[in-house]
Amino acid sequence: MDANVLQRAPMGWLILLFFLMVSNVHAAGCPPLLDAALPTLSDDKPESICQYRGKVLLVVNTASECGYTPQYEGLEKLYRRFKGRGLVVLGFPSNDFGGQEPGSNKEIAKFCVANYGVSFPMFTKTSVAKGSANAFYEKLAQATGSRPGWNFHKYLVDRGGSKAVAFDTRVEPSAPKFLKEIERLLSEKGDAK
Repeated sequence: MDANVLQRAPMGWLILLFFLMVSNVHAAGCPPLLDAALPTLSDDKPESICQYRGKVLLVVNTASECGYTPQYEGLEKLYRRFKGRGLVVLGFPSNDFGGQEPGSNKEIAKFCVANYGVSFPMFTKTSVAKGSANAFYEKLAQATGSRPGWNFHKYLVDRGGSKAVAFDTRVEPSAPKFLKEIERLLSEKGDAK
């Protein structure tokens, strides 16, 4: 056997061991609810949801041709009002309900910015419905016992990424009970970064 192969083999194992240790440290630091990566609307590259750990998350499935589409305006207002205190709105366009999000990712992005000035993070069009939901939405449904039944269903996730609460489509972003829950979650210290 070649002596160079024997000398390189231990280095390869050390490198592999290092990567395994680093990946386990990252996985251990991410709450299971947030342990997902999905492509963004802006560049179609997977983005870790775990990067928002320490923030209060408002997760909403959206659609451009729905009677509830004007809620984009309220969601953007919430994001601008509370982002300095740690609120992040995450939008997930979906065509699951009534075929009300038929456009491409590029068309959705253009629509959101042109019509509502959306600046909060948006992900690529995905499924959120029972039986075909992406992994993140499946976890949210299991954590809350509530699944989206229509567009603009909302989830609020605490700073630690351990607890979530669901709000029906009909709950407007400006609804007093919704704002009260956002304020409560923002005031909790939780597991902030």
